[in-house]
Amino acid sequence: MNRKLGSIREQSMRDTKAMPHHPKKPHLLTTRTAKRLGLCAAILGALLISSAPAFAKKATIGDQAYQAFEDGHYLTALKLAKQAAAKGEAQANTLVGRIYAGGHGVPQDMKQAANWYAKAAAKNDVHALVALGHFYAKGIGVKRDAKKAADLFKRGAQKGEPQAQYNLALLYASGGGLKEDLKQTFTWMQAAAKQDLAVAQYGLGTLYALGQGTPKDPQKAAHWTGKAAKAGHPTAQLEYAIMLFKGRGVPKNQKTAFSYFKSSALKGNPIAQNRLARLYAYGISTEPDPVEAAKWHLIARGAGITDMKMDIFLANLPKDMMAKAKKRVEESKAADDLY
Repeated sequence: MNRKLGSIREQSMRDTKAMPHHPKKPHLLTTRTAKRLGLCAAILGALLISSAPAFAKKATIGDQAYQAFEDGHYLTALKLAKQAAAKGEAQANTLVGRIYAGGHGVPQDMKQAANWYAKAAAKNDVHALVALGHFYAKGIGVKRDAKKAADLFKRGAQKGEPQAQYNLALLYASGGGLKEDLKQTFTWMQAAAKQDLAVAQYGLGTLYALGQGTPKDPQKAAHWTGKAAKAGHPTAQLEYAIMLFKGRGVPKNQKTAFSYFKSSALKGNPIAQNRLARLYAYGISTEPDPVEAAKWHLIARGAGITDMKMDIFLANLPKDMMAKAKKRVEESKAADDLY
């Protein structure tokens, strides 16, 4: 692990060309490379926790508890879920854990949440396995324990839970609680990606792009990155836009690339915002629009992106256009505040 690859953000912030530059030589997957993937171990906080652990299936006994939770009647849900849990329903324990973890109708209590997740995990509820694994990985409500986190994710992964599979891939990538093994990273990332988990599709695409845990394959990299991009993953949209713009692993299509740059920019990706600014500034794949160019560069610059060429572009912009651009930035901020 003595060769490192900088993150997309670091590469793009250094770049002064129209598109980000990527090194041509293969590199070993390191923690910094993991950041590029969105693939960091628990210590970097990238693990997924099941977004709705209690609702993948509605158990017969606890239907009313689940419905009460969905309707926002949290105390009723808590009472019913505890009753269902006492009758042996695994997912009811998970629901109780979810209520305490989220502070829904009760004071937030992570220790209580961990206890209830543990009861559900003992009954092999896959959502509890993911949630409790996340707790152990982050030290939430329990003492941090990477090995226990890895064991819980592995159990969930073997049962086919895609978020568990993704998290397990992260741990194999960094050696968090497990021996570092990029082939295992690839195996579990692929398993999660095939279940349409967008972040895993992006991760798999990047593994193919870098040749980590699998032979390098630009076409497969573009395929999986494209699937994640179409699912709305902001960083995948940026990467896929670059692939389309360059014709890397996919036929060149700068018009479609522009659409993905814009979609990623609208989701708040500062690198995409600055790339979009350049496209507007130079009329690439779109009509030149100095005001939009200035707007997007100002937004990106506010997020920490540096670009000397665009700074010069702004310096030469007529005052009335700059005023319009600043107004659009404020309008954009105001619109964001509504959501």
